Amino acid sequence: MLPNVQRHSRLVAHIATRLALCAYERGHAVDVPAVRASALLHDIAKTYCVQHGGSHALLGGAWMVHETGNYDLARGVLLHVHWPWAVPEGAAICSLPFFVIYADKRVRHDTCVTLEERYEDLQQRYGFTESARAGVRAAYEQGKTIERALSAQLGWALHEDSFDSGRLV
Repeated sequence: MLPNVQRHSRLVAHIATRLALCAYERGHAVDVPAVRASALLHDIAKTYCVQHGGSHALLGGAWMVHETGNYDLARGVLLHVHWPWAVPEGAAICSLPFFVIYADKRVRHDTCVTLEERYEDLQQRYGFTESARAGVRAAYEQGKTIERALSAQLGWALHEDSFDSGRLV
């Protein structure tokens, strides 16, 4: 794994773990160590796919199942780019894949940013066609939906938090 991907993954794991701990403290059945492990490994195939092509989420999820047999860890890796179903409301949002998805969406390289900043960057880097721009917009909307649902369950204005020493605003 490239050093920049390692730094990114460590910060994603920090944020996902904070979210999971908060959910656990509020009574949700959360396996905090599994959330941390999945977040640390969410980009396990990134370097390989940059060099050889392919979906780093799909390949990483397959590697996780093959190497560990742990389907929960694999879910966080496989689904961290896009949740393909409706985002759940209520307590179901407090589960491993959503902590990893949201944390990943808040980290640009190795810095915690707002969803707006993250997706502006993604539009600039990948929005070369209308189809690509539409995909980035849809991912942003999904990220906002997850942020609202997690915030409601955790009693915490996630969009205001920098996940280091204070709030963004």
